Amino acid sequence: MIDRYVYPEMGRIWAEENEFRIMLDIELIACEALAELGEVPKAAVAAIREKARLDWKRIQEVQKNVRHDVMAFLTVIAEQVGEEAKYIHLGLTASDVKETALGVRMKQTADIILTDLRHLRDVLRRRAQEHKYTAMMGRTHGMHAEPLTLGLKLAVWLDETERHIARMEKVRETVSVGKAAGAVGTYANISPHVEAYVCKKLGLSAAKVATQIVQRDRHAEFLNVLAVIASSLEKFAIEIRNLQRTDIGEVEEFFTADSQSASIMPHRRQPLISENVAGLARVVRGYALAGMENVALWHERDMTHVSAERLILPESAILTNYCLRQFALVLEKLIVYPDVMRSNMDKTGGMIFSQRVMNALVERGVMRDDAYQWVQRHALAKWQEDIDFKAGVLRDSNIMKYLTAEEVDFCFDYGYFLRHIDRIMARFGL
Repeated sequence: MIDRYVYPEMGRIWAEENEFRIMLDIELIACEALAELGEVPKAAVAAIREKARLDWKRIQEVQKNVRHDVMAFLTVIAEQVGEEAKYIHLGLTASDVKETALGVRMKQTADIILTDLRHLRDVLRRRAQEHKYTAMMGRTHGMHAEPLTLGLKLAVWLDETERHIARMEKVRETVSVGKAAGAVGTYANISPHVEAYVCKKLGLSAAKVATQIVQRDRHAEFLNVLAVIASSLEKFAIEIRNLQRTDIGEVEEFFTADSQSASIMPHRRQPLISENVAGLARVVRGYALAGMENVALWHERDMTHVSAERLILPESAILTNYCLRQFALVLEKLIVYPDVMRSNMDKTGGMIFSQRVMNALVERGVMRDDAYQWVQRHALAKWQEDIDFKAGVLRDSNIMKYLTAEEVDFCFDYGYFLRHIDRIMARFGL
């Protein structure tokens, strides 16, 4: 498991102490709201604010005995406040406080993830612009297809990242909710004014309707967005891992002089970060499944979601934050080898131009099936006998009946495949 303090800001959000700090804020704000309704003396609210402090160690001590986190919290606050403590938690249930605190933490998490995504977007834009015309081999099914540019490949990732930003912005609103509606959501012992007041002060929306808890479809959506982000990062990382393979060697993760990739092979320079990202993405996806399992609870709530959420929400947030920042670092420092890219494009002896030759024949009136077979014959000769593809085309009487040598040369121009790159990249302002 990744140390939650690798990037401490996210770790602090999900530290249990922070939850209690937010819970204290909620209780104080709720007292203010009750004072507005005349149900709590304003002098009592002032006294509570002056005396109440978060004593995390004492809460932990009390919790060992009472075995209920909110009760331990309230006991410690009462020890500090004295008589006015009778106005704290008035009409609220524990879930009112914890659910609202969770909404605050998920909102804070979304803000960090959005910052990370926007940074990744900016890195992708910069590297895509830099390699707008860096030609390389496009591959389908792991095989050479037709040329594209590294900039175009990165633009695909940029487009995907921008969709993730939109998803996270939307789900941020979905999870930035609180509730203070009592044991089953009826406001039986507390005014809806308190809920509205508390949520507004915390920058949350009040749930339109709730049971004892905020409904878990929201949390499942949040976890799934994190899982989709992690899945994209795995996709990007796999591409870098593949392109770094010894037999391709077109890009490489940065590697410091002190780095060591293998205990017995000093020559090894493997894509360690990309491999870590790919592996951790699987964990985040697994947590998303647990989040969906939490949607179905008994009646107005049960406790089955709680134990899972204590793990899946913090760890999904921490892992996604870690993977986003680590992969952005990989892209920032990615080493690119354009000469190797060009060499790899030439590996198949011109076979990647087969469609160009076929289409040129069709344009001259040859039936497509005939043109396909004529061109394929020379591709097979290259595969099986290592006979130069272009040379075979130029010697083929059927083909040369329709094309001149100059026209064949034109079919073997890499630039043809890249003639719309500017138009595509302009969609991103690049």
